[in-house]
Amino acid sequence: MIDGVIVTPLKQIVDERGKVMHMLRCDAAHFSSFGEVYFSSVNPGAIKGWHIHHRMVLNYAVPHGLIKFVLYDDRSGSRTQGMIQEIFLGPENYCLVTVPPMVWNGFKGIGTEAALVVNCASIPHDPHEIQRKDPFDSSIPYDWAIKHR
Repeated sequence: MIDGVIVTPLKQIVDERGKVMHMLRCDAAHFSSFGEVYFSSVNPGAIKGWHIHHRMVLNYAVPHGLIKFVLYDDRSGSRTQGMIQEIFLGPENYCLVTVPPMVWNGFKGIGTEAALVVNCASIPHDPHEIQRKDPFDSSIPYDWAIKHR
């Protein structure tokens, strides 16, 4: 696991009426601050990445659909520098992934329907604190293709 990334299993309360899906509370140990909540839809096979935030802490959950969430650590001096981490997120693996600043990340829609990604960010969106790369940029050693194992 990449240093500073926290994966927290989330609770789903299901009954005959539907379900409640928890995400993040202000009294959680991994909560830092509230900036904004936003939703991102990703279509099957589409890739949203790469991006890195200089100050923002990301808190991602996927209440609908399925994504392959990928992180890459190129932080100088990090004990996990050069490491790639893949996490498949959706209702079947309902988790909160907390991503510290300066960790590259992106995600790919998996399956047959659009996925809904929720981010409870630590600060409001600021276009000056984000950096982006093409999903196929060779500086990140990752292949988004499906892996048959």
